Amino acid sequence: MVAYMDHKDLDNRQIGRERAMQIADGVKRVADRIAKAEDSAGRKEGSVTLLAATKTRDVGEIMAAIDAGVRRIGENRPQEVTAKARGLLELCRDRKLALGTEAVGSDSSSASVGFHLIGQLQSNKINKILPYVDTVESVDGSPLARKLATRALAAGRTMGILLEVNESGEQAKSGCAPDQALDLAYELAAMEGIQLKGLMTVGAHVDDEAIIRSGFAHLRGLRDHIRDSGEPGTDTCTMLSMGMTGDMEYAVAEGSTEVRVGTAIFGPRAFI
Repeated sequence: MVAYMDHKDLDNRQIGRERAMQIADGVKRVADRIAKAEDSAGRKEGSVTLLAATKTRDVGEIMAAIDAGVRRIGENRPQEVTAKARGLLELCRDRKLALGTEAVGSDSSSASVGFHLIGQLQSNKINKILPYVDTVESVDGSPLARKLATRALAAGRTMGILLEVNESGEQAKSGCAPDQALDLAYELAAMEGIQLKGLMTVGAHVDDEAIIRSGFAHLRGLRDHIRDSGEPGTDTCTMLSMGMTGDMEYAVAEGSTEVRVGTAIFGPRAFI
């Protein structure tokens, strides 16, 4: 159990009006940043989706972001998925919103909220997320992909995945090496039970814009190569999940279709 989970009630569904307004203001500020970055890059308005990174946030805080217009959330830990899922499902239903797996295969006219896992997934935690999460963004190798595919098939569904690529080469980061990404993507795209939806990376932890952008640009090139390869299952490889609070403008300029933002929406994380 992660330490803060011993002290914080992640299923708490009630927050004060002031806190809800803080979160709504955060969503608006981030949305404005995305729109400005799209315009500066000459990209179509709405081409980049905001994913709210909800690590350490409780159900009430997450629902405040959803009420402010967020339509995709991402958890880092499977145990947080299960701690919050029931409350999120119930409150989304109250708002006539389908969440995560409930949205898969639902009427396209109904509003939905994507529920992604954006952090590391151990194979023994797959069953925790399978009933709720529609996309795993952190698949970095074929062993995990095969186990995820097998369990998804057994549950009668297909799990969306992104292939995580370690573009910066930093040892502290997960993800496959860039020179392994093409072959791995082709292998994953051909598996039954999972659908390769795109690629994900975390930007280099440096102050050099050129270095950060070069990693993002390389991932875009990989995505394009995979998507246009004609290999089985690669036509759905369209997403580029890259860019966070500190580097989202660079990511949008280099073609990101999703930015993962937590601090700029919710404020500093409260690790109690």
